[in-house]
Amino acid sequence: MSGLRTYTSNGVATIEWSNPAKRNALTLEMALELAQKVTQLAEDPQVLVIVLQGEGTKAFCAGGDISQMQSQESSENSGIAIAKAWGVACTAIENSRIPVIAKIHGVCMGGGLGLAASCDLRLCADDARFGIPAARLGIGYPVEDVRKLVALIGGQNALDIFCTARTFGAGEALNMGLVCRVAPSGELETALAAMTDAIVENAPLTLRAVKLAVRCSVQPSDDGLAAAIAAQAACADSDDNREGVRAYLEKRKPRFRGE
Repeated sequence: MSGLRTYTSNGVATIEWSNPAKRNALTLEMALELAQKVTQLAEDPQVLVIVLQGEGTKAFCAGGDISQMQSQESSENSGIAIAKAWGVACTAIENSRIPVIAKIHGVCMGGGLGLAASCDLRLCADDARFGIPAARLGIGYPVEDVRKLVALIGGQNALDIFCTARTFGAGEALNMGLVCRVAPSGELETALAAMTDAIVENAPLTLRAVKLAVRCSVQPSDDGLAAAIAAQAACADSDDNREGVRAYLEKRKPRFRGE
């Protein structure tokens, strides 16, 4: 049965979708549910990082469920609705106040790659396969998703991916900056735990501030810059800042509370 599951442990919330018959492609309903879950978890003070993953090890996400378009009376209207739902999900991920990590096994194609690009960090297994076959389907890939890829890997790499519609592996994804780390397939869970453990030990206000700073660097705006500067100032006048200094002087681990 297709759907989404959420589980939380030690400040790490994992959202997992399941559509194994379609290589974990997302339906319209799944995309909207994903947006809702990310938004809710990002506002939970007990959650410090969100992990997104597809069920199993064969696919992260193969994009939107194309068969859903064909099953509707008007494929054009259903295609637009699915694209809008996908946009809502990607926006929720980008707007999350806390870091969002894409844990990528196997296939990460089309809209699935766009979904991963919306995350703050991408960690993949060495068996991961990437690609965007939009040109083979006659699909106009969303401009915002193209922008995100260009910001991550540069215009030339983005054009190579789109114009050839080819697939490529984890090593090339790492070299072009699409992912930040690659782990052997059987060790991906361990690599992810090392990353999330390191994140949850750090000051939440600092993590929020740096996420805003990175975002306004990639997509400059007066409002974005103002928000990033305000978040930085809030860190300087926070209990966590004082706790961090005390812990350093006392040679112990800090106990941050996000205040």
